Amino acid sequence: MKVPIERAQKSSLLVSAERRRFDEVKVLFLPEVENYLYELIEILFRKEYFGFKESAVKYVIDFEKDITTNLPNKVRHPAPPYFDRYGKGMFYASFRKNKTTQWYVFFNIYAENVEMVYLVRYVSNNHAIAQFLFD
Repeated sequence: MKVPIERAQKSSLLVSAERRRFDEVKVLFLPEVENYLYELIEILFRKEYFGFKESAVKYVIDFEKDITTNLPNKVRHPAPPYFDRYGKGMFYASFRKNKTTQWYVFFNIYAENVEMVYLVRYVSNNHAIAQFLFD
């Protein structure tokens, strides 16, 4: 049975203690997010952010690995109400990829038996959503 982790902001000590209760931490992506990341390769290449398609593929693969590896250790913030359209009670964390682009990953956290599950529901960057994060 999945149990949502409370949305309240927690100190880093409390977050560390929370993680130690679980034997395993998983990061999962909704199919919509996986589709977006796949489409992002084409977008980055077509808009000439990368000169070679292989570079766009590497960027997206590295970004996905970064999320999978580092999301549980990132500082998380409660998501503003604007993002409730993607899921209720979410958090978000930021991932800086270069000087001008910061990605925001929106997720819920569930406790399932001995696992802590981070479910990624939405991904976007500062160019598209910054105005909704910092009202």
